[in-house]
Amino acid sequence: MKKILANKELYDSLINEVNEKFEGWDFIYLESTKRMQEFPLSWNYRNKVKTRMFGTSSLLDMGTGGGEFLSSLSPLPEYTCATEGYEPNIVIAGKRLEPLGVKVYKVDDDESLPFSAETFDLIINRHESYFAWEVERILKKQGTFITQQVGGLNDKEINELLGAPKSQYYNWDLETAVRELSEAGLKVTEQKEDIVKTRFYDIGAIVFYLKAIPWQVPDFTVEKYFERLKEINNLILKEGYIDFTCHRFFIIANKQ
Repeated sequence: MKKILANKELYDSLINEVNEKFEGWDFIYLESTKRMQEFPLSWNYRNKVKTRMFGTSSLLDMGTGGGEFLSSLSPLPEYTCATEGYEPNIVIAGKRLEPLGVKVYKVDDDESLPFSAETFDLIINRHESYFAWEVERILKKQGTFITQQVGGLNDKEINELLGAPKSQYYNWDLETAVRELSEAGLKVTEQKEDIVKTRFYDIGAIVFYLKAIPWQVPDFTVEKYFERLKEINNLILKEGYIDFTCHRFFIIANKQ
């Protein structure tokens, strides 16, 4: 506590970041002010999805967040649904998507989705967990599953610098995902994996980011990790920024 009092200005600024409102599922609070920037990937998820929407009559967006991305794809197929597991986002997504004719379903279990077999021509999933066998079940024959996933190496330096255990998803990668989808009976037609960077320009941005992704360091609090946060802050003050691993992979799979 004495060390915190000696650095009260920094401590208070970090607590303010923790208390900053976060809703939906984007990082506009950080990205609009360029406090955080993800380096470009070698594919464009939106373009991949839009290309495969032509002629599609049914679409599911898994883990829609606040519906930001799905609403940007309008006009949407006649039958479009979305799922979301985070309670505060369900209300936000509903307000955004229901005027577009989209029903948002609350989902707590990836292995039990509230849809009949062979319901969707196209299922999209950006940074959301899924169960390969359940995706196969609700996908129509000749249907397509498109996903961009956050790989297990993502932000690994945060854990290292904080002295925290590795993320529980550390082993999640393209090879594992492709194997699971293939075992579920889907044919993978496109796949790619990128290791790039996410750049942060201040320690407050990192604290806000950790609040938004609580699975990275589940026991994170400013007080518990304050000494390590000070060390990271000194690195940023010295270099002007700090880079962490940005691990992404992309898959398109079809149901035969």
